[in-house]
Amino acid sequence: MRSLAFLFVASLCFAAEPDALAISATIQARHVPFGTILDPIFAAPDSDQIVTYTRCGDSAIWTGHYLAAESFRYKVTGSEDGLANAQAAIAGIKLLIDVTGTDVLARCAVPLDSPYLASIVQQEASNGAYQGSSADGTAYQWIGNTSRDQYLGVFFGLCTAYDMIADAPTRASAAALITRMLDNLISHVWTVVLPDTISTTFVARPDQQLTMLQIGRHVNSKYNDAYSSLSGLAPSVSIPIAVDAANTHSSYFKFNLDYICFYHLIGLESNFIRKFFYTEAYGILRTATGTHLNAHFDAIDRSIRGPNKGRDYDTRTFLAQWLTRPRRDPYVDLTGVIKSCGSAGTEACNPIPVPQRVPTDFLWQRDPFQLAGGGEGTIEGAGIDYILPYWMARYYGVETQ
Repeated sequence: MRSLAFLFVASLCFAAEPDALAISATIQARHVPFGTILDPIFAAPDSDQIVTYTRCGDSAIWTGHYLAAESFRYKVTGSEDGLANAQAAIAGIKLLIDVTGTDVLARCAVPLDSPYLASIVQQEASNGAYQGSSADGTAYQWIGNTSRDQYLGVFFGLCTAYDMIADAPTRASAAALITRMLDNLISHVWTVVLPDTISTTFVARPDQQLTMLQIGRHVNSKYNDAYSSLSGLAPSVSIPIAVDAANTHSSYFKFNLDYICFYHLIGLESNFIRKFFYTEAYGILRTATGTHLNAHFDAIDRSIRGPNKGRDYDTRTFLAQWLTRPRRDPYVDLTGVIKSCGSAGTEACNPIPVPQRVPTDFLWQRDPFQLAGGGEGTIEGAGIDYILPYWMARYYGVETQ
């Protein structure tokens, strides 16, 4: 029976390609109004009238993930649309760096003449808005308080594009943006310095510093010495990972950052000793999250550990299940439906099946034990949480086993 089920699910990877392409088309139609990923808010759950946009504060990280998805797509299919979408995402990231005037990364940027500007700035009031301009002189307001996750998502996307796209100008653009951000971070001692404040620092995260330098030296040899100097911290990489793994419910998004860092930190490492320490740290992460029914994490695990029939079967299954989920954000409350654990009773005892989980922006970075959440059914998710693990799985041959 398992062999029949296996063949059925394996066939879904081929049958689901139209779904992946449709998601990419929808992203281009209504999720990149200013060149980077935003999610539309509709007038009503059953309406197609866009009244404003939201999730501007995470535009950088999801643009990076979208860039990675389209880069894998291009590598797998040679699609000109995939290449064009990847190049447009790189241009969007360039805007987020240009607009600050200092090579700091903005969370997002909105033209001053946009009818959605006031609403977006109000939504992001806690992050602060600043005046800036693009390379062509267009005036923008950009959102600050840029976090580590925005940087790591952008580095992940740019390096993936550099590796997956052979087009020389595209690779040069990706390398140039990595260089600009990395130079700024190094010059400010791994701290993100905004016009009037410091928003975050990487000082306590040797794993993330090493990842960005690993990516930096991959695209620009001038970082070889900096990486070598910092690589003495390789044995300490397991420390922040162990701290993250100690609580698998709180701030679950941290695990997405850990996985996308290890994708390049391990994947680009040629030194046996350093790779040993990185792989040991990754093992802590995988032990904590490997049973969480997560297609994105499983696809990255495939890239690091190679084929595994059970895990790869699960990856295909979770992707097929994702397609059954609503694309908008109706409120979901599974309290009393699924057994809960803990004194608060707000978390399931086991990971909730993919089709039943609460709506969110990127499913695989959200707590899989969360019983209740969502909105009013008016926000449409971009679907990057489908196309990224889908095209990554295709690239690594998950559907061919």
